[in-house]
Amino acid sequence: MITRRQLLQHTALTAAAVCAPACGPAVARADDQPAPFRMRHLLASALYGDLPLAEILPEVAATGCDALDVWCKVHGTQREQATTLGDEAFAALLKHHGVRLGCSTKYPGGPTKQQEEMAWVKRHGGSLIVTGSRSVAKGQPEPSGDEAKAVIRHLLDDLAPHLARAAELDVTLALENHTGQILCHPDSLRYFAEFNRSPHLGVSFAPHQLFRWADQIPSLIRDLGAAHLPHVYFQEESPARYRLMAKEIELQQLPGFGGGLDYQPLIQALRDVHFTGWVELFMHPTPRGQPILPTIPEIRAVLAKARSYIDGCVAKTAAR
Repeated sequence: MITRRQLLQHTALTAAAVCAPACGPAVARADDQPAPFRMRHLLASALYGDLPLAEILPEVAATGCDALDVWCKVHGTQREQATTLGDEAFAALLKHHGVRLGCSTKYPGGPTKQQEEMAWVKRHGGSLIVTGSRSVAKGQPEPSGDEAKAVIRHLLDDLAPHLARAAELDVTLALENHTGQILCHPDSLRYFAEFNRSPHLGVSFAPHQLFRWADQIPSLIRDLGAAHLPHVYFQEESPARYRLMAKEIELQQLPGFGGGLDYQPLIQALRDVHFTGWVELFMHPTPRGQPILPTIPEIRAVLAKARSYIDGCVAKTAAR
C-alpha cells in the first residue's frame, strides 16, 4: 500500500519535472529517460577567507567548478567585496574571468530576511540563496516527532510571502539542516518533504550536521527527493570544526581525507532520486574567516583530491 508521504513525494517530483525548464535543469530527455547523472559543483568563496575576489574567480575553472558561491562574514568577505565594488564592477569582474554566479550563502537574517539578496543574486545571473532555518532555544534539543511537525508547518506558513517573491524572481531559497536549528533532526527533514509545496524552497543538505544520524543520510536523501534538494554540501563532521587542531585533522572535513564518512551510499541515493542540484566541497577553518590553507595552489590541490574521491564514488555508482 502506498503511504501518504510516498504519494506526496511522487506528486512533488512530478511537479518539479513539469516546471524544470523554468526552475532548473531538465530531468528528462525527449525519450522520457532520466538525464545522465551529473552533479553541478559550486566553489565556495569562504574556502579562501578574506582573499580578494579577483584572486578567487580564476579558481572556479581551475577547480573544475561550474559556478561561484559567494559568502559573507564571518566565513568570507567576498559578498562584502561585491557590495563595495558595486553591481556594475562586480558584473564586469565576473565577465572578465568567465565566471557564473550560482549562489549566495547568507546566514545573517535567516530565511525571512533574504528578499534583497534574492534580487541581488538574480541581477547577477544566480538562482540560489543558502541560509539557515530558525535556532532553537539555548540548551534545548532540536525538535522531533510531533513538535517537529508543528514547527515545520509554522515555518512554511511564515515563509509564504518570501517564497512568493522567490517565485517572481525565479530563485530558490535553500535552508541548511544546521545543528541547533529546527530543520536539523531527521523528523524535521521528513516533515519538510511532506509539507513543502514550493519549487522555490528546498534543503541545503549538510551530511556533517547529521553525524548523530549518519546511518540515515542515504534514506533522508531518498525521502526528500530531488524536488527538495537544490543543494548538497560535501563535508563531514570533525572536532576541528570547533577548536584549533592539526591541519591534517581539520582537512578531514573534506571528502577523501580520512574522515570516515563513506560517500558512495550518499551519492548512490542522489543518483537514485535523479538529483540535478548543486554540490559544494566544503570545510571550516578554525578560526573562521581565514583561508583553509596558506596559498591558493595549496587550496586547489586539496580540492582536487577531494573532487577525485567524489568522482570515484560517482563512477562506482554508475557501474552498479
